[in-house]
Amino acid sequence: MDNDEILRTHGEALALFGARVHAVRDDQWDAPTPCAQWSVRDLVNHLTAEQLWVPRLVRDGATIADVGSEYDGDLLGGDPAGVWDRAAVAAVAAFAERGALDRTVELSYGPGPADAYCAQMMADAVVHAWDLSRAIGADERLPGPLARAALREVEPYASGLADSGLFAPAVEPPADADDLTRLLCLLGRRP
Repeated sequence: MDNDEILRTHGEALALFGARVHAVRDDQWDAPTPCAQWSVRDLVNHLTAEQLWVPRLVRDGATIADVGSEYDGDLLGGDPAGVWDRAAVAAVAAFAERGALDRTVELSYGPGPADAYCAQMMADAVVHAWDLSRAIGADERLPGPLARAALREVEPYASGLADSGLFAPAVEPPADADDLTRLLCLLGRRP
């Protein structure tokens, strides 16, 4: 993907996830999700924390050590949707700054290109939008272009994800699987 497509798909993925966050009913925050041991609140908190890291890493050039435990624990407080919205806007703005995608950022696995980081964040938001949709009973169908972009992002390194302990082993998709189904199966989800 070129930088314009990376930024566009990242923004669309965050908007999609945000729409699902705003659809969470008050009685659903403790509901389970397809992510083992995560409630709806835990899932939204996880993705919110990821967005809060973006300005620090991309705009400020901070390291993992610089940020430390700043984004550990519950960040959502009494306004989960509002906190999500502010974090998403800040992440989109940081990636969209002139030259931001050409920078090198310090990630948990070492230094890497910011454009690749943005693409990874897009794919994570797409997958978690599906997780959140399933958890709250929202429409699990996601836009085809976003599913396709996330699949293209994840395919090259999907085989090593289960080894990280953060993902379930991949499952075999049906022969006629669409891009979203193939993406979810790669990441150990059962659509």
